[in-house]
Amino acid sequence: MTVFTRRTILRSFAATSALPVLGVPMIARAAEIELKYGNNLPLSHPLNIRAQEAADRVAKETNGRVEIKIFPNNQLGGDTDMLSQVRNGGITFFTPSALVIATLVPVAAINAVGFAFSDYDQVWKAMDGGVGAHVRDAISKVNLYAFEKMWDNGFRQMTTSGKPIETAKDMAGLKIRVPVSPLSIAMFKSLDAAPASLQFSEVYSALQTKVVDAQENPLPIIQVAKLFEVQKSCAVSNHIWDGFWFIANGRAWRGLPADIQKIVTSAINDAGVAQRGDIKKLNETVQADLQSKGLAFNKTDPDSFRAKLRESGFYKEWQERFGKDAWGLLEGAVGKLA
Repeated sequence: MTVFTRRTILRSFAATSALPVLGVPMIARAAEIELKYGNNLPLSHPLNIRAQEAADRVAKETNGRVEIKIFPNNQLGGDTDMLSQVRNGGITFFTPSALVIATLVPVAAINAVGFAFSDYDQVWKAMDGGVGAHVRDAISKVNLYAFEKMWDNGFRQMTTSGKPIETAKDMAGLKIRVPVSPLSIAMFKSLDAAPASLQFSEVYSALQTKVVDAQENPLPIIQVAKLFEVQKSCAVSNHIWDGFWFIANGRAWRGLPADIQKIVTSAINDAGVAQRGDIKKLNETVQADLQSKGLAFNKTDPDSFRAKLRESGFYKEWQERFGKDAWGLLEGAVGKLA
C-alpha cells in the first residue's frame, strides 16, 4: 500500500512543473513536527474516524506546525509489534487494549476483571477516576505516557452453538475460546468452563469444526467476523469491559513544546469521549443486525456469575495479584467483589 505523505505529493507536483501553474494554489509547507500513530482497526471504525478528527484539529490549532499521520489496520504490524515500536520511539502513538498493554503493565488488566462492571456509568466512574489514574501512573513507569480519557472497545458477550447461557451453571464443561490472557483463562476456569486460548484468526474454523462450542467478543467483532454463521445464541453477559489506552512514547511526548502538548491532549481526549458515544450507538445497531441474521439473544443473571467467581476464590486471587490499592479503587467504583 502506498502511503501518500506531504513529501511524496510535493515530489509529484515538482515532476509536473513544466505544466501551466496559473490558478494552482500553493501547496502547504511540510509540518515542523510529524507524529506517527498506529492502530489495529479499519479506517471505518469509530476509533479511526475520531482520531482523524483529532489530527485535523491539531493541524488547524497549530497552524500546520504539527501533523499526526494515522496508520490503521495493522499497517505497522500487530499489537505486539506496535507496542514495541511505541516503546522504542519508532511510532509516537498507539492504542492498545488494556489486555495488550497488560503484558507490559500487569495492573492495566484490572478493568477486565470478570463481571466487575454492571454498566457504562460504573466503567467511566472507574476509568475516569481513581482506577484510571492508578493505571496511568503504572504506565508512566515504563516510559510511556497515557492520555487521561480511555477509548471504548465495548463489553464482551458470550455466544454458543448449543443451549443458551443464562446462569453460571450453564458454563459447566463448556468448551469456549478465550484470548491468550491469563485473566480470561482464570475467569472461565473458575466458572467451571473449559477455556481454550486460540488466536482470533482461528476462531471461525474452530467453531465450525466444533473444536470449541462457544466464544466471547464484543458484538461488532461477532458481526464483522461473521461468527453468527457458526453460533446459535448470544448471551448478553457484559462479562468483561475492555477499552483502548491512547499512549505515547514518553521521551517523544516530553520533547514536545508545552503549547503543543496542550493542544494535542485536548484534541485526543475530546475525540476519545466522542468515540465512546459512537460505540454505544454502534452496539445497538449491531444487535439488531445480528438478530436479523438469525442469532438469538438472551439476558443473563450476572449475580449468579459473581457468586460463582467469589466462591471459587477468583476475586480473592486477583485482588492479591493487582494489589490492595488498585483493588480498593475498583471496588470504590463498582462495590464489593472479593
